[in-house]
Amino acid sequence: MQAFRTGYNGIVRQWQFHGCGHDWGDKMPATGYALIGFTAWALCLLIFMEVVRTYLVVTGRIPANGFSPDNAGLSPFMQRLARAHANCIEGLPIFGSLMALAIMTSRVSITDLLAYWFLAARIVQSVVHLTSTSATAVKVRFSAFAVQMAIGAYWAAALLVS
Repeated sequence: MQAFRTGYNGIVRQWQFHGCGHDWGDKMPATGYALIGFTAWALCLLIFMEVVRTYLVVTGRIPANGFSPDNAGLSPFMQRLARAHANCIEGLPIFGSLMALAIMTSRVSITDLLAYWFLAARIVQSVVHLTSTSATAVKVRFSAFAVQMAIGAYWAAALLVS
């Protein structure tokens, strides 16, 4: 099903899916880095949230079974952190599948140009979500999300017709 040829230090050189492989040498396409970056960002938010939760349990401030998925009852920051993480998880199957499809079908020429812009918009959305709830911050956060939606819509359309 999948065959990978590795280069020096085990770096994947070729991704092959049912004979539709593309050799990028020792460099992964921007779409691959953006997909890993998106996943890693969601993971970082989760780790941060769980570190804080662990601290709250270890110090006896909250019982181990005292958390809700949305961090209700905790600080407003912790509630925003839960929401920022949930936003990433909600978007990952949609946008991640578009990036994965482009990689698996060797059509990263469609997604590469905007891949880093997409990732930057995702990170901006999360950071603004964590730092402020002012009207201006909410507008910036929505703008960052709108950029992601526009990029995703473009990718979906372009992948469908290519």
